[in-house]
Amino acid sequence: MTPTSRHNRKAFLEITNVCNLACAFCPGTRRAPRTMTEDEFRFLAGRLVPFAEYLYFHLMGEPTAHPLLPRFLAYANGLGFRTMITTNGTLLARRGTELLMEDSRPYKVSISLHAFEANPPELSFEDYLSSCLSFARAAAGCGTIVALRLWNLDGRASGALHEKNEQILSVIHAAFPCEWRENRSGYRLCDRVFLEWGDKFDWPEVNGAILQDEGFCYALRDQIGVLSDGTVVPCCLDREGDMVLGNLFNSTIDEILSSPRAKALYDGFTAHKCTEELCRRCMRAGYYRR
Repeated sequence: MTPTSRHNRKAFLEITNVCNLACAFCPGTRRAPRTMTEDEFRFLAGRLVPFAEYLYFHLMGEPTAHPLLPRFLAYANGLGFRTMITTNGTLLARRGTELLMEDSRPYKVSISLHAFEANPPELSFEDYLSSCLSFARAAAGCGTIVALRLWNLDGRASGALHEKNEQILSVIHAAFPCEWRENRSGYRLCDRVFLEWGDKFDWPEVNGAILQDEGFCYALRDQIGVLSDGTVVPCCLDREGDMVLGNLFNSTIDEILSSPRAKALYDGFTAHKCTEELCRRCMRAGYYRR
């Protein structure tokens, strides 16, 4: 059903579904709070080796809040994964050093600077930005790629920015004063440090308005998601487990990808058809159709 090569394929392994913020752009999850144990992580990561080259440490939740994250990173690095962290950045001041120890260094860290919209009361905006940019410099010096994300454009033709963006950009310019090189998604600020722009987007809801019957998505082709209880879902946007394909604690990845539901979803997208209700309501399926 799927290509045999794991090259460029991604697995989103949710080590916790708990987050320390409540951002307006993130709907969170109604699932019971759950955090993986080390034994669980080792077992699931091992089962994902045949599928993915890149291992992300979230689907929902804040990965830097997990106390065992450095150990998880070291183990996944040892399995040959390119390890990927997406974080709101608020805990980097406290945890950044241990994340950059030789064995636990991630391949890439994406810092969602727009997450500060949630305004954590214990951290000032200036201290937050300072800690994120200090980490970016240190990580890049260790060989880790860092993406500073501003995924809060409002989608209007004018490309108007969020009210804090100008302030954020001013601070980033001061920290990285060299000439920025424009690329497809934003700017290269220096070696291994990038600024990425992005629009706000609506998370798909299984009970939302029907948008399309036709569409295409790379779910199961180049990505798969595993929730914190081992539930396997097709993509990183199925935050509630609406499209359960199996459980990685009980079945191998090949068995799950060979299931009738997985095959129907994969074959449907091959024919540019959305077979799942959540996919019919997902803007990405419509985007790839164009």
